[in-house]
Amino acid sequence: MSFFATLNIILLIVIIGYGLYKLFFFIKRKRAAEWIEQDKFQETMRTAQVIDVREKEDYNRGHILGARSVPYTIARAHKEYLLAIRKDAPVYLYDNRTGMAIYMAGLLKKEGYKDIYILKGGYMNWTGKTKKK
Repeated sequence: MSFFATLNIILLIVIIGYGLYKLFFFIKRKRAAEWIEQDKFQETMRTAQVIDVREKEDYNRGHILGARSVPYTIARAHKEYLLAIRKDAPVYLYDNRTGMAIYMAGLLKKEGYKDIYILKGGYMNWTGKTKKK
């Protein structure tokens, strides 16, 4: 087998792997939460619980004004952290992009939460008001 044939096979495997990775996150998110666009997020965030699922250090460096910190890594290990999140109000989740928010949405869904939304584009694309500690 030639070098280029081997390279093409490796490239094909990488592309298929990436596609499966994206499909996994799509299905996981679709089962647990809906996307919410930034403009709708800003318009309705006062009626929701805005939860930053990033680590505390990232939250302290800057977060959406009005958001509470409930890091996914801590909530996963200590479910009592989820008690701070009410089940009777919409939950708006975000992280730097969307990966951890998708995992947190799955965790919340398993615990009986229903109105779960993830900020499309995450904090990295946020143009609204922020606060730094």
